[in-house]
Amino acid sequence: MMAGRYLRARRKEGFISVIAGFSFTGIMLGVATLIIVMAVMNGFRTELLAKILGVNGHILVQPVDKPLTDYAEVAARIAKAPGVKMAVPLVEGQALASSPYAAAGALVRGIRESDLRRLPSVSSNIKLGTLDGFERSEGIAIGKRLADQLAVGPGDLVTLVSPRGAVTPMGTMPRLKSYRVAAIFEVGMSEYDQIFIFMPLAEAQSYFNRKSDVNFIEVYTDNADRMPHFRAVIDAAAERPIFMVDWRQRNATFFGALQVERNVMFLILTLIVLVAALNIISGLIMLVKDKSHDIAILRTMGATQGAVMRVFLITGSTIGIVGTLTGLLVGLLVSLNIEEIRRFISWLTDTQLFAPELYFLSRLPAELDVRETAVVVVMSLTLSVLATLYPSWRAARLDPVEALRYE
Repeated sequence: MMAGRYLRARRKEGFISVIAGFSFTGIMLGVATLIIVMAVMNGFRTELLAKILGVNGHILVQPVDKPLTDYAEVAARIAKAPGVKMAVPLVEGQALASSPYAAAGALVRGIRESDLRRLPSVSSNIKLGTLDGFERSEGIAIGKRLADQLAVGPGDLVTLVSPRGAVTPMGTMPRLKSYRVAAIFEVGMSEYDQIFIFMPLAEAQSYFNRKSDVNFIEVYTDNADRMPHFRAVIDAAAERPIFMVDWRQRNATFFGALQVERNVMFLILTLIVLVAALNIISGLIMLVKDKSHDIAILRTMGATQGAVMRVFLITGSTIGIVGTLTGLLVGLLVSLNIEEIRRFISWLTDTQLFAPELYFLSRLPAELDVRETAVVVVMSLTLSVLATLYPSWRAARLDPVEALRYE
């Protein structure tokens, strides 16, 4: 009851009430911001990982002593290993893709039609055209952003220029060949939609002078976090000397930078909650100074030091607890509706807040982690309670005689 009365300050104590209001707002905003930022960064990492591993395999298998001319047999053996979803032989090379309207660099991948259909990130996101007869027609499948840049659609011709063509007495001549666009896909990651071109494996072998071998075999597993286990399994199943590179090694710098940024953001945003907790300390100290006469009367009436301390503990903790719970509610609401909020703000300001060209994704993702959210809430509650200890101790140690004398 007394803590509630102290929170509802009268007119002459309005300044204390203002400080309490700022403390409440600071903790609420700090907790909400922490939850939102962590959710967005978690979603960003998950979406990127899904997009990257949806097109690129978990483990890349390359030959050591001789070319992968037996790629079909090796891929079949690896695909039968426990936990392996599929093994895809690939021919890969760079080329210049051009149309009558524009030109752009592209990464060309030769792949079997059966394997391309088993890549859900591509086969399930065909926007125009079809993969039917992909191998027979010698057509190509290109990303939507590349198709837009070249201003082509299904049925149009795209000319590929490779610097490594036929060897002649005059030197190596560039190889030019036109292919008809069979399908246009949209993975959802702008970098991939901008550069990838898929063509039939046999045609890619001929185009890049690979004869009867492939560059590597990409292996897709059922668990991206068990790479050491799958390395051993794949090495045994290959039955030939191979060199393996997993997705963590291929993207170590990128995901390492994301992790560092995430940790730094958490520390920086924690300072918001800490500053709000310091406001609780200043507000309670002023409240103790203002209520020194009341504390003296309570003590002379028989109130113990513990009772006085509990009053101010409850007063300060209430600000932190209510602010934390309100911030939790705000953070959850914003995180669950982050994409709709982004669209609304973009529409309201007529700006693009989340450019796909910069962030690789076409939408703003958010993924709430229960453990992280709980850590944020517990941290905020702990700081809020700790901030009340010193002012409450000061109030409990106040000498009633001195307080009444100065009053």
